[in-house]
Amino acid sequence: MGKELRLNEFKDLYKAWKKGIPWWDHLLLAVLYWVEEHYIDVKARNAVDKAINEVVLPPMPDSVTPVYTETHGEGSLGVSEVRLTAPWYEDSGDGV
Repeated sequence: MGKELRLNEFKDLYKAWKKGIPWWDHLLLAVLYWVEEHYIDVKARNAVDKAINEVVLPPMPDSVTPVYTETHGEGSLGVSEVRLTAPWYEDSGDGV
């Protein structure tokens, strides 16, 4: 078969239930291998789901109102600057 049991519980079951009859031992190994694969899959999924549920995310704000600013231009062109920024944005003051 080329497949080995990985968990000690299933190895112990195989040792306890094998009878020395080749077809029985082969069938037993195949069934235990199949059950073990599904057992490992379910156990891994449950561990991942549990870890995801334990993650604590920071609370999201109910609504965020953007900050609207308008600067009227001076000079011959009179170009105005209009900005729409997030409330947590801090202007560095370098004009960029």
